[in-house]
Amino acid sequence: MLDDIVKEAHESLKLNKINDKLYLTNKEIEVLERYDIDYHTSIEELMFKLDEILNESNGEYADLEEVSNSISEFNYYHNTNK
Repeated sequence: MLDDIVKEAHESLKLNKINDKLYLTNKEIEVLERYDIDYHTSIEELMFKLDEILNESNGEYADLEEVSNSISEFNYYHNTNK
């Protein structure tokens, strides 16, 4: 039982390379697919699309906001010249 929970958690956090600048976990992909958001695009386009959706909502997409924050953080640490 505990092994199944650990395996499921591990699988949901597995990173998938989408393109050279974007990696998403299985959980993030699941959320994006739930909202029919195409993530096979540039990280900038994806962040813009997520911002548009979240700006038009009234805080009703907590899971989508979590994905957006995660992508923004990933972009900052991996794709920004510091």
